Amino acid sequence: MTSTTTSGAGSAEPVGEPASKTSPREVVQAMSGLMMGMFVAILASTVVSNALPRIIADLHGSQSVYTWIVTTELLAMTATVPLWGKMADLYSKKLLIQLSLGLFVIGSLIAGFAPNVEVLIVSRVVQGLGAGGMSALATIVMAAMIPPRELGRYAGIFGAVFGVATVAGPLIGGLLVDTSWLGWRWCFFIGVPFSLAAIVLLQRTLNLPVVRKKVQIDYLGAFLITAGVSTLLIWTTLAGNQFEWGSSTSIAMAAGGVVLLALAVWAESRAAEPIVPLKIFRNRTVALTTLASALVGVAMFGGTVFLSQYFQIALGKTPTVAGLMSLPMIFGLLVSSTVAGQIITKRGRWKAFLVAGAAIMTVGMLLLSTIGATTSTLLLSIYMVVLGAGVGMLMQNLVLAAQNDVPAQDLGTTTSVLTFFRSMGGAVGVSVLGAVLANRVTSLMTEKLGPLASAGGSGETSSVPNIADLPPEVVVIVQDVYATATANLFLIGAPIAGLALLTVLFVKEKPLNTLSGDERLVQEQAALGGH
Repeated sequence: MTSTTTSGAGSAEPVGEPASKTSPREVVQAMSGLMMGMFVAILASTVVSNALPRIIADLHGSQSVYTWIVTTELLAMTATVPLWGKMADLYSKKLLIQLSLGLFVIGSLIAGFAPNVEVLIVSRVVQGLGAGGMSALATIVMAAMIPPRELGRYAGIFGAVFGVATVAGPLIGGLLVDTSWLGWRWCFFIGVPFSLAAIVLLQRTLNLPVVRKKVQIDYLGAFLITAGVSTLLIWTTLAGNQFEWGSSTSIAMAAGGVVLLALAVWAESRAAEPIVPLKIFRNRTVALTTLASALVGVAMFGGTVFLSQYFQIALGKTPTVAGLMSLPMIFGLLVSSTVAGQIITKRGRWKAFLVAGAAIMTVGMLLLSTIGATTSTLLLSIYMVVLGAGVGMLMQNLVLAAQNDVPAQDLGTTTSVLTFFRSMGGAVGVSVLGAVLANRVTSLMTEKLGPLASAGGSGETSSVPNIADLPPEVVVIVQDVYATATANLFLIGAPIAGLALLTVLFVKEKPLNTLSGDERLVQEQAALGGH
């Protein structure tokens, strides 16, 4: 094992023997712990979607709380990803990933035992902190252990785990809610044993060089980035619900977020150890893959998060059946991600999969923009397989392309930047497209029901209707309205996916490195020492 010492703001000096190559068996053992942790961390973001109506009813929460239970976790996760990534370049990756899992366990336990919505929202923030660390650190640890040439195989599997956790959450949540002897609290408890098992497994199997560095964390930059991102995410969450998009409050929050991020850029340009080194964006591959990741986040999360609602309202399915209807997308993502990873490792070529993935994702969005209240399950499943296949080829391989083209000392920061922008895009996509959906539903309900729109059983056109409480003639109209509004979201998402396609076309393909991140780091430090 190698020990690396660092003095000053950024000098590093290798000590001891060169980093030994991690054996395939050690990689598989460590990957099992990483995948287990990654799965439960991502699952936390989506498992509550089908359980929210029951949670709100049991804890006597309001409609605004409905949104905050989801967004607070996503907010905490997104805003802290850059800080986790920077710490991974400075401190023990193993300790950090165990710490993030520990935070997730604490947040999950608090959420499971929450007596009211206030405690539940606080617990979701703690969960988000842990999930942010896990999301950033898992791929960083992979890059440290595995050469880019071999990383495709594992990245494909990892991307599949990410996608399965994202899409399977509503299914698991629906099953737990519909099982009388379990209930919604198990949406939070279910991840605890797996997280604890991952901590123990990583302790036994993850062996990375110990890094000792004496540096100063850029706390000002961390604060400004977190504050700016949080302000913008809160703005996109509340605008259109608590206040109008064009109101003075909306303008003030948007301007405030932009100013804070501008100050963050100023602070980062002057910090000795910036949280997000601006120099990495001079790298064309990093800049383009970062932009593509943000666009993928907007298109994928912004569109698919509302499919569960479409299944339950427009198609009249139960939470459990709605979850099962997500399986075709999981299948498409799992197969394409795994197969693409294997081929990339075998042939060493990756750009074709970025282009094909973005193109297929765009086609999937266009197909889903044609859905209606009478779309057959078979046709819907085919459309979802297409979308899942595109996302599976694209999402994780964007990270691979960027990791392959940066110095080893910037692996953690680069990986966290891509994860951050993908999560940021997803959060913004969910918030903005959610507002578009609400406005579209309101206008269509008013147009088709007239005075009955607010008396059809839900009280207001902006509230989510309970199909079981509506008269049959109104049910048909409501289902058609929600189907039309959901299709519109995918029509909006299609050109965004098209922009992702345009972006990856300009990414230059470079041969995949055959050294792991740790081996490259030792070489880079030796080269610096030789000069």
